Amino acid sequence: MRIAVSGSIATDHLMTFPGRFADQLVADQLHTVSLSFLVDALEVRRGGVAANICFGMGQLGARPVLVGAAGGDFAEYRGWLDRHGVDTGSVRISDVAHTARFVCTTDADHNQIGSFYTGAMSEARLIELQSVVSRVGDLDLVHIGADDPEAMMRHTEECRSRNIPFAADYSQQLARMDGSEIRMLTEGAAYLFANEYETALIESKTGWSADEVLKKVGTRVITLGARGVRIERAGQPVIEVGCPQEERKTDPTGVGDAFRAGFLSGLAWGVSLERAAQVGCMLATLVIETVGTQEYELRRAHFMERFTKAYGADAAAEVHSHIGS
Repeated sequence: MRIAVSGSIATDHLMTFPGRFADQLVADQLHTVSLSFLVDALEVRRGGVAANICFGMGQLGARPVLVGAAGGDFAEYRGWLDRHGVDTGSVRISDVAHTARFVCTTDADHNQIGSFYTGAMSEARLIELQSVVSRVGDLDLVHIGADDPEAMMRHTEECRSRNIPFAADYSQQLARMDGSEIRMLTEGAAYLFANEYETALIESKTGWSADEVLKKVGTRVITLGARGVRIERAGQPVIEVGCPQEERKTDPTGVGDAFRAGFLSGLAWGVSLERAAQVGCMLATLVIETVGTQEYELRRAHFMERFTKAYGADAAAEVHSHIGS
């Protein structure tokens, strides 16, 4: 199964604030907030939702196709992704803008405040999926992640017109979209990804009930944080998968992307939705134990040992041949 992943490609600047944001907020002054947090750590990491997802899929051997836009400063990042099993041949390089940048501060309670500079990402709207198909062959699924909004619309419309199955995953862009845009990006999706809050926001903005959403998409994948994931399909039993035991909780950045990487890899392998979700949860656990979104090491024997402990020998046997040892 050939999967292309579209979305942002960015550099993450991750800072750590040793206190709690909540202690710095004055309830009756929120309309005029002016705060500066003295941080005690800074990590500059590779990021962007599409690049993060593709990195994880590459680690699992799924050979994803990265679709997005970056700046002339992308050469080193490209080499990194190429070495980790990602096809970067469909990345558009801007002549005028830098690669997008995410600046984020995490407090002691793992709450986050972030800002995102779009940069070259705005040129993703110029990418034709047909050019990707011409280069790599037919696509079995296009995962449409958070990106330049016009690019997300264009990729969705092109998937529909060319009968390419697609996954809707607007995540960070959901806040700026209105109901008509969300409906357009959602209807007909083979998969819809969202966390619990985003799930409620989708229903609020579209005016669709939960049942109506399920009639619009094939499979709804709702991430539940530390409780794992719930998978819903119209007329089918709900699938619920918990998370493996964490060895430590270091940094939540990129955890959702890692889940998607594992889940999409499971789809590429042809395993069940439950197994795909379990792989996603296991990969997400590795990421939360690591600072940065692409800094974890997937040691296959260790991965399978923990996967077996979390989900049992039968589940492990089904995915072992795909992951290796």
